[in-house]
Amino acid sequence: MKNFSVYGIMLMLAGTMLVAYHPTPSTAAVEMAVGAMDEVHQTVAKQLAAAFDRAEMAVQHADLDALMLFYEADYNYHGLKRSDVRRVWTEVFSHYREITSRHVFTELKVVRTGSMTKAFVTCTGGLYGIDKESGRPVTIDNWAGEVHFLVKDENAWKFVGNVGGVLPEVPATSAPHHPLF
Repeated sequence: MKNFSVYGIMLMLAGTMLVAYHPTPSTAAVEMAVGAMDEVHQTVAKQLAAAFDRAEMAVQHADLDALMLFYEADYNYHGLKRSDVRRVWTEVFSHYREITSRHVFTELKVVRTGSMTKAFVTCTGGLYGIDKESGRPVTIDNWAGEVHFLVKDENAWKFVGNVGGVLPEVPATSAPHHPLF
């Protein structure tokens, strides 16, 4: 009887670990790392989290038109332009369902120049979904230490791209970039 309870506890722990490891997160899209934002930037951090959450809702509904509203006209992510983003998202939506993302903001820098407010957010995260063909959960993309560049227009924060510009060389055989995050 004693061995059964030890094995039972081990099985319950192993099951809990497997459920907790599932690659499709079910919590909010954005988390702020402890100490990542000072009190001065809390309002901006909340606005940015709300912008990412709106983008997340568009992703979860595979609503390409709603998602594209979050991209600035001059968007540039490692050389990919807004039209490229639309093509990539079309491909993502055609191959995956139940798409979700996870973002952990570890640093925020806000710059105000005249009437323009810019934000530079260091983010680590991932994009997850269910492969439509196999039905298996997959990690579509992940990133670490990516610095997102956003600007605030009259009403909302818009994604401009990343800090770092165009990559020197991307092999033709590489997986397509996930340009939102």
